[in-house]
Amino acid sequence: MRIVVTADTHMPDKGKQLPARLTKELTKADLIIHAGDWKTVDVYEALCEYGEVIGVHGNVDDEAVKKQLQVKETFSINGYNVGVVHGHGEKKTTEKRAIEAFDGENMDVIIFGHSHIPLVRYVKKQLLINPGSPTDKRSLPHYSFAILDIAEDIHADLIFFRDKN
Repeated sequence: MRIVVTADTHMPDKGKQLPARLTKELTKADLIIHAGDWKTVDVYEALCEYGEVIGVHGNVDDEAVKKQLQVKETFSINGYNVGVVHGHGEKKTTEKRAIEAFDGENMDVIIFGHSHIPLVRYVKKQLLINPGSPTDKRSLPHYSFAILDIAEDIHADLIFFRDKN
């Protein structure tokens, strides 16, 4: 299963439309995961035009997004347990908050956002993925999202690009 993973789109503040580099991959996705900070439900609706979307709300999302999406999601794909959370909160790092959100739940993959810092790495036996942001790179040199392939094994890549149009 080919999964496009994104987060922190912050639209329409940080972009009026989904970047072309992202939409190119969305057309090939079996599933789309968004780890929060959509800003408005319009982003959810735009992603749904490309296929099934699983997402959570973040700390800057409006009430319509919070009403439609949970703060945390868990599901299984091909026998792998996946957890999604935005990762906002107080104290600790975003990464630590994301891991703790699934404490005792035996997740194979934890997807989170909030920091806008792209990351793919293992901590113990859990693959952590922060796709960064396709519209708000902050001080980083590139915008980003991730591709997660889950079949018999798991493979994740970060995709970096320069033009958010």
